Amino acid sequence: MREVRATAVLLGGGAAVLLSLLCMPALLPVASRLQLLPRALLSMASGNSLSQASSSSSSGYVPGSVSAAFVTCPNETVAKEIARAVVEKRLAACVNVIPQITSIYEWKGKIEEDSEVLMMIKTQSSLVPALTDFVRSVHPYEVAEVIALPVEQGNFPYLHWVHQVTKSVSD
Repeated sequence: MREVRATAVLLGGGAAVLLSLLCMPALLPVASRLQLLPRALLSMASGNSLSQASSSSSSGYVPGSVSAAFVTCPNETVAKEIARAVVEKRLAACVNVIPQITSIYEWKGKIEEDSEVLMMIKTQSSLVPALTDFVRSVHPYEVAEVIALPVEQGNFPYLHWVHQVTKSVSD
């Protein structure tokens, strides 16, 4: 534990917060530490403190009003079909299709390893339930992975564009 604490001090700022969240169980219950993890990572990436990462900027963007949703698919064909459909239905502004990821997971009592394709879907947070329902209705997996993380900050023109492109669905 001494080595971890020394590393946190040397890294400073967001890295210290991140390591503290992960390595000091006495400070917070596990669930609370995991909930804070995305903010700590964002804060490290932006160079801001944890409090700066959660405050609203002068851009007028409401933190968390856009989400990045992640969906895994068995192959690129399925991923592109779903990606095109969610953009056409205005459930998403943009979908990145990321090929050749490896997923290792437990399924029905057995450890599995599969090659998959990851979709990163940008949408309004208010549309995540509808996006999830649609993906579940067309996805070939018995249990489709659909997880979403709120976007606390980013390039305001891009975040505004996400709202504009998906606006007619959320109205």
